[in-house]
Amino acid sequence: MFNKTKSPAPQPQQPRAASGSAIPPLPDLPVPGAATVARAPSPAPTSTRGLSTLSSDLQFDGNVSGGGDLQIDGAIKGDVRVGRLIVGETGAVEGNVSADYVEVRGRIVGAVSGKQVKLIATAYVDGDITAEQLSIDIGAYFQGRVLQGRREAPPAARPATAQPSAPATAVAPPHGDDRPQIIDMKPGAA
Repeated sequence: MFNKTKSPAPQPQQPRAASGSAIPPLPDLPVPGAATVARAPSPAPTSTRGLSTLSSDLQFDGNVSGGGDLQIDGAIKGDVRVGRLIVGETGAVEGNVSADYVEVRGRIVGAVSGKQVKLIATAYVDGDITAEQLSIDIGAYFQGRVLQGRREAPPAARPATAQPSAPATAVAPPHGDDRPQIIDMKPGAA
């Protein structure tokens, strides 16, 4: 006559991580015979997933290269070539830097190259910057030249001419968009 519903089985206690640790919580595992409740998926932290960090108490001598993301809070003497780079406020690089995305909060002495380069207010950059997009916050220090590269549009298809007897003439390429712009940011340069 009456149905007795089973209460869900107690969930095992998850070990608690020390405060400040980067250990993610264990996923909830299904318990056989227990009622399941649909939950909205928790948003994945996109800023820290796959991010390697050189902590503030470490120094590295040599070149660093790879396709991943790197945050530098320590010091590197050498060239850095990665997919995405963040130089933290305590970070320092003495060498050339190349990445698709470069965010500088600390110090770089050397050339910086990337598609998107951001100098935050605490940044110190002494070297040339080559970028498609450049952002410099008020308070950031920058000494060097800027070379702004642009993505090239695919060349337009030319219709074939049916006049084989016409003399061929050389046409100089247009002067505007296919040449990078150089901006000299050194004091006293005119």
